[in-house]
Amino acid sequence: MKAMSNVDIYAISSELKRSLKDARFQKAYQPGKDTVLIRFHVPGIGRKDVVFQAGLRVHITQYPPQNPKVPPNFPMLLRKYLSGATVSEVRQHHFDRILEIEFQKEHRYTLIIELFSKGNIILLDEEGQIILPLKRKLWQDRKISSKETYKYPPERGVNPLHATRDEIKELFLSSDTDIIRTLAKSGFGGLYAEEIVLRAGVAKDKEAASISEEEVDSVYNALREVFDPLLKDQFHPQIISDGKDDVLPLDLKMYEGYEKKSLPTFNEAADEFYSSIVGEDIKKVQEDIWAAEVGKYEKRLRIQKESLDKFEKTVVDSKIKGDLLYSHYQKVESVLEIILQAREKYSWLEIIKIIKDARKKKVKGTEIVESIDKLGNITLNLEGQRIVLDSHLSIPENAETYYNMGKKAKRKIKGVHIAIEKTMKEIEKAESKREVALEQIRIPEKRVKKELKWFEKLRWFVSSDGFLVVGGRDAATNESVVKKHMEGQDIYLHSDIHGAPSVVIKSEGKDIPKSTINEAAGLAASFSSAWTKGFSSQDVYWVHPEQVSKTPGSGEFVAKGAFIIRGTRNYVRGVPLFVAVGVVDYEGERIMAGPVSAVSKYTDNYAVIKPGFTKKEDISRKILKQINIDNIITLDDVVRVLPSGKCDFADDRDLRKLEIAY
Repeated sequence: MKAMSNVDIYAISSELKRSLKDARFQKAYQPGKDTVLIRFHVPGIGRKDVVFQAGLRVHITQYPPQNPKVPPNFPMLLRKYLSGATVSEVRQHHFDRILEIEFQKEHRYTLIIELFSKGNIILLDEEGQIILPLKRKLWQDRKISSKETYKYPPERGVNPLHATRDEIKELFLSSDTDIIRTLAKSGFGGLYAEEIVLRAGVAKDKEAASISEEEVDSVYNALREVFDPLLKDQFHPQIISDGKDDVLPLDLKMYEGYEKKSLPTFNEAADEFYSSIVGEDIKKVQEDIWAAEVGKYEKRLRIQKESLDKFEKTVVDSKIKGDLLYSHYQKVESVLEIILQAREKYSWLEIIKIIKDARKKKVKGTEIVESIDKLGNITLNLEGQRIVLDSHLSIPENAETYYNMGKKAKRKIKGVHIAIEKTMKEIEKAESKREVALEQIRIPEKRVKKELKWFEKLRWFVSSDGFLVVGGRDAATNESVVKKHMEGQDIYLHSDIHGAPSVVIKSEGKDIPKSTINEAAGLAASFSSAWTKGFSSQDVYWVHPEQVSKTPGSGEFVAKGAFIIRGTRNYVRGVPLFVAVGVVDYEGERIMAGPVSAVSKYTDNYAVIKPGFTKKEDISRKILKQINIDNIITLDDVVRVLPSGKCDFADDRDLRKLEIAY
């Protein structure tokens, strides 16, 4: 897989500065050995996933990979230090293949992404000391390990963005190699060195030290022509195909005539380019794993079938050989008689010589003898069959030895057939599991950002009486709910606890019944910090719009998303914390989360949750499987509408309590 060049990283860095402005760190995952994915929340935009693959790539991704159920140590440490931190700066270090993301919390942290060689991802504290690297490494002049001061690798050559003509000239004159290699090794990289030389029209294999003044001018002008668009952020993101797969942030002459696909940003181009390769790699790895699993049984079956053939051949051959001993009884007996008489006078070595001489003289019976060994085993040739006899035994005893070999092989054949049948079942079972497993491989799929209705960007539900209820998701949307969406005859609700949404019932000029107020109180309570604290109920108050103010009194301060409530508050006490989730038809089919009484009014297929101990992502998968009958929602849709924090499914006893409460 192509590693990103310093030019690629410059473009990515430039785009991330804008895309991650004031972004808040949400979570980190480690889907692969060298890959970390960080999920950010960007104010006014929402979720942004950035994938970091050490030594290879960094970009925003719409193809989030499957994450392990048990996160490794590195992403857990990132969560510990960076949760809630905001991105204060994104930069490239000295036009090198190093990207830095600075986070601001109570303290400043820096995430270093090294994209050279095998690369690394390293978290630094504000003193530049390593908190933890993804991989510990040791070089002669650099030590990447916890509690060590981080050192950048030595800088190479010149910075192409700001190089002067004199620097380029000096670079060539001090070189001991050709022009193309001089540029490639001096911070330009092989691809852009080729492009510069192509545009300059100079011979790339010319010795750099012998370059002329005119050629220096040509190279310098070509360099500026290539790199000046970077300084102006004039990118032309593109994927090159047509047999030369590549992804680039700039137009290059060397790729003129190639098939190209242009994209709006280099992040999008990199995402499309790398994610397709990663998807194929994931599939191939899984296919190889299953091929090895099935291959293990296929090898066993092959050995068993070879054994079966061997035993079946033994059964046939043994009977033939035993029968041949009887059918050539006289010849075999004469050979045994000769040997028996010779054994009384001679050693085995002498007997072997005697038999050889007898064969030469064509003594009757000896023509069937092929050889005799020092132990007295005679090899005979009877009708083309090689038969080994023990000269110490009689013909019937030797024949019985062969018959017994056949009987023993026949007994083993039955066992081999059973073993083969068992192995074939194992192969069939493994093949079926393989098909299921390969079908379930989660190749990263593109997250298509849906066009949400204005209320879907908030907490929302439609009450059983038909009133739209909306609530804030954070400080910014709390402000929006009140300032943009609350009108004179609406009702404002807030849970009586710090960390709760501003909730508004949209009256549309109608009287709002108590049942809708109670249901809206359920939203205000369930989406407050009471849920994450594991409370079972929470008090909620409601007031009229004129009682809600952003104007502080003397000595007061009103934070973003907070409001001052003046006058009498109307309380709904002990509101149970339950949320129902289902797909409803409200200006089109969409997922809705709210009180059970409201959701159940619009759909029969819904799930009910309460504060609990199961991770939100895990329970979201189960909810998705239950309610996504027509495949119109995704896992992200479910996660988006659930309260923050862990939860469990409500049981029948919980629902009976809920009915009593209302």
